[in-house]
Amino acid sequence: MKTFCFILYFTSFLKGGRSAQGRYALKLLNDLMEDYSSALRPVEDTDKALNVTLQITLSQIKDMDERNQVLTAYLWIRQIWHDAYLKWNKDDYDGLEVIRIPSNLVWRPDIVLYNKADDDSSGPADTNVVLRYNGEITWDSPAITKSSCVVDVSYFPFDYQHCNLTFGSWTYNGNQVDVAMGMDSGDLSDYVENVEWECQGMPAVKNVIMYGCCSDPYPDITYTLHLKRRYSFYIYNLLLPCLMISFLAPLGFYLPADSGEKVSLGVTVLLALTVFQLMVAESMPPSDSVPLIGKYYIATMTMITASTALTIFIMNIHFCGAEAKPVPYWAKVLIIDYMSKIFFVYEVGESCGKPQSESSPFHLDEPLVNGELEIQRHRGNRRYHHQSNSEMKGRHSSRAPKTCHYNGREEYQQNGGVSAGASEKLHCPEKIISYTCTCTHHDRIMRNIEYITSCFREQRANCIKGAEWKKVAKVMDRFFMWIFFIMVFLMSILIISKAN
Repeated sequence: MKTFCFILYFTSFLKGGRSAQGRYALKLLNDLMEDYSSALRPVEDTDKALNVTLQITLSQIKDMDERNQVLTAYLWIRQIWHDAYLKWNKDDYDGLEVIRIPSNLVWRPDIVLYNKADDDSSGPADTNVVLRYNGEITWDSPAITKSSCVVDVSYFPFDYQHCNLTFGSWTYNGNQVDVAMGMDSGDLSDYVENVEWECQGMPAVKNVIMYGCCSDPYPDITYTLHLKRRYSFYIYNLLLPCLMISFLAPLGFYLPADSGEKVSLGVTVLLALTVFQLMVAESMPPSDSVPLIGKYYIATMTMITASTALTIFIMNIHFCGAEAKPVPYWAKVLIIDYMSKIFFVYEVGESCGKPQSESSPFHLDEPLVNGELEIQRHRGNRRYHHQSNSEMKGRHSSRAPKTCHYNGREEYQQNGGVSAGASEKLHCPEKIISYTCTCTHHDRIMRNIEYITSCFREQRANCIKGAEWKKVAKVMDRFFMWIFFIMVFLMSILIISKAN
């Protein structure tokens, strides 16, 4: 029972104390605001400067607009100063040391963000201020600021940005309001990580500037926000696709010329890179500094343009027809004999150890020699028949037999031609169909055979000439393929080294 009574007494004592403090706080506020004016600087000596301590806490980076060069940040701004007219004796007010009152009731320093970049002209939020018995006023106010930031995208997406937040009094000079730093840097203890930017520090420095309009000093505090871009997103969405597309450009040289898709592949790759280049250009500011990834795109597009032009040139070589000149001797020695072995370019059925002249299916000399031998054999047969015809006419002039006969093609091939020894025993049996031949008829046949042989010789020569030009084009394809592969690899290594 005694314990219960004690609890009731203690509770009533606390309630009485709280109500008493509430009455004293109201009395204190009325006493303080009785002759107080928030329009004037609260100092007893107007020749002395009022010290204002500024402290910035970075809560979050909301956005970084590289194209418009605007940084949007969420800040907590703390300002501390002493008001000479808002002091009291705490013993007169039941030991009351601190009260919280609306900020519009007291004088506030006009500290603003100098490099503000938005159109909103409203000041800080009208939050309460904390007033202590010794006249110290603490004003904590949140603010979403948009500040101008010079963005350097030379190494995008592996870039670092340094954005300044400059705070100072707008109307008071340094002899009236002196701004001091509460900490050597911005407070990052409550910072919320950004998905795109990594904050690496926020150092602060105090500057005293003499403007041309006035002879008085104007102090300000500049917080420099050091930001590092998180580049994983850009590697997977911009850099790797470009890298894979750029490796397709050398493969256009490996594509067979007869497929008809070599130029189409180069143009398609060029259009794909143009789309990625436009995506990067839309997010970057229109400045003289070209981003690193933009330089990589331009270099890759230049390489693909050169590969497409070379492909057209090589296809023109590949499809050289009968009207083309023969392959020059230096090209045969350099390209066909040496470079084809270096780049392992061999035709179907061609041995890796044999030279092209020995393993080529086209042998021009052998058919021509055989053709000449065949013509000579026909011409010898014609001379033999002419002589036998004269002899047989002298022997059998009385009955005019069929003395000269021209054996058919089958009999001629089976007998292997007419020899000089067999010409004396040659007769024209009645069972064999023989034809009376004249020299004019033989000449006509020989001219036809020579024409067919020349056509065959010309066709073989054209085939060999076309095969040589195709071989030259194929070797050049392989050569440029490896050259462009090396170029793509070196450019990739270069951009990675720049990133580090």
